[in-house]
Amino acid sequence: MDNMDKKYLAPTEIIDSDNKIIIEYANDTVVDAGQDPIEKVVKLYYAVRDNIWYDPYYPFYRPEHYRASNVLKSGRGFCISKASLLCALARACNIPSRIGFATVRNHLATQKLIEFLGSDLFVCHGFTEFYLAGKWVKATPTFNADLCKKHKVIPLEFNGLEDSIFQTYNMEKKEFMEYLDFHGTYADIPVDVILAAWEKAYGKDRVRKWIDDLEKV
Repeated sequence: MDNMDKKYLAPTEIIDSDNKIIIEYANDTVVDAGQDPIEKVVKLYYAVRDNIWYDPYYPFYRPEHYRASNVLKSGRGFCISKASLLCALARACNIPSRIGFATVRNHLATQKLIEFLGSDLFVCHGFTEFYLAGKWVKATPTFNADLCKKHKVIPLEFNGLEDSIFQTYNMEKKEFMEYLDFHGTYADIPVDVILAAWEKAYGKDRVRKWIDDLEKV
């Protein structure tokens, strides 16, 4: 990596890899991993995948909603929240990491979630990328193993060497996740970009209602 890419090691206001609880959680998670960054990242991936519960209705409209330390404290989040936490944990271990986005179609989304979104499209689906062994690799810690079993989807594995993205089919050979487009990578969570993309995809009124409903809680 060149000097410009050092931004992928630096803490930000949202990806707060210098936060005490992030550092402690990262160190505890990789304690048996030795010095190999790949082994460390694999342990971090499974910790976030399974210890942070997937919650598609988690708040989304303020920077603090994505702040890694807040996600860790809450123990839940959706794809971007979990990707932010995983990114911060990796940076706390001095492993370059960044956030990537894609638009995916979830063919197995629940009717409740489809009605909530007004679509089966997940715009700005978030994942984490790590710089390992001289290349960037994708990791998707979104769905915890228990949730995958419930929907008859094999939990996503990650070995630190190959991209780990959603499967095309579930265990019953039904269509699962379809990647329609990739939207680049970021050193921090671009909250304004996400909100603008959702307003365009789902409608400003719908996004406003999500925010209003969360404000009432």
